[in-house]
Amino acid sequence: MRTFAANLIIFAAFAGIGHSLSAVAHAQDKEETIRVDSSVVLVGVSVTDRAGKAVTGIKKSEFSILDNGVVRPLSIFAAESTPFAAIILVDTSGSMGDRVSVARGAAIAFLDRTRVEDVVAIYSFDSAVKLISDFDRTRMEQPESFFKMKADGMTVLNDAIVAAANVLNGRPEKRRAIVVLSDGADTRSKNTAERAIKAASDAGANIYTVDLSSIDDNGIEVMRARSALRNFAEKSGGTFVASPNGSTVREAFRVIAEELGNQYTLGFEPDERALDGKFHPIEVRISRPGLTIRSRKGYYAGKRGSGL
Repeated sequence: MRTFAANLIIFAAFAGIGHSLSAVAHAQDKEETIRVDSSVVLVGVSVTDRAGKAVTGIKKSEFSILDNGVVRPLSIFAAESTPFAAIILVDTSGSMGDRVSVARGAAIAFLDRTRVEDVVAIYSFDSAVKLISDFDRTRMEQPESFFKMKADGMTVLNDAIVAAANVLNGRPEKRRAIVVLSDGADTRSKNTAERAIKAASDAGANIYTVDLSSIDDNGIEVMRARSALRNFAEKSGGTFVASPNGSTVREAFRVIAEELGNQYTLGFEPDERALDGKFHPIEVRISRPGLTIRSRKGYYAGKRGSGL
């Protein structure tokens, strides 16, 4: 086991892979401030002012949620102090090249900016999804596999998001996020992008995507890859950041960590008639003028008797 301070100097010299995702053990429950049952839809909401700065101190009475155009009572409300669970997905496919080292450094920066009560796990993905660092790791201590990640293989981005969403769905924290560092070019996934978005929605997780494609890449395939990353973020209530060659990735992670620490969690119970297994659009509104809100666009309802 090594500390970050020692490994930051030498991590670029190592190569290798982590443990298989199938070996992931379920993390033990930690203290939680939000208790819900499976019928509640949770929505993470970011609120900013005209300058783009996070706004805190907003009351429950200032929010409203429309489900299929109908206002639903808020049964859950938690302000920015609520702990969150996040999974960082690091693309280690062959197309990433030396940018894997940039992604690794950004992951460290993200860990440094999280709070004591927050938990973060790290996975890599290329031709398969692999656990690198579980939620019970400390910020200052990571396994050798974290520093041995290298670029090789195909890209299972959609599968990685589905796997991360499934892990988060079993976490006690109700504020959840998936942070993707990738060039966006999925080449091997069994799951579709739509299935990945649904999995994140089912887990109540926002997807934050950071595009690390090469600054020299401007072809049609690259544009499609960037569009895919943007689509994940926009439909889940997260954000998309373009960081060619990783030039602004540390700043992107600073912004993401700050946003996660200043979110609101809203929850409501859908009308029982809405439990049809289909996608339902939602809209979050705020009564205070001059503010901008961002949240996911909707949810996939469970069927009657199955929960959400």
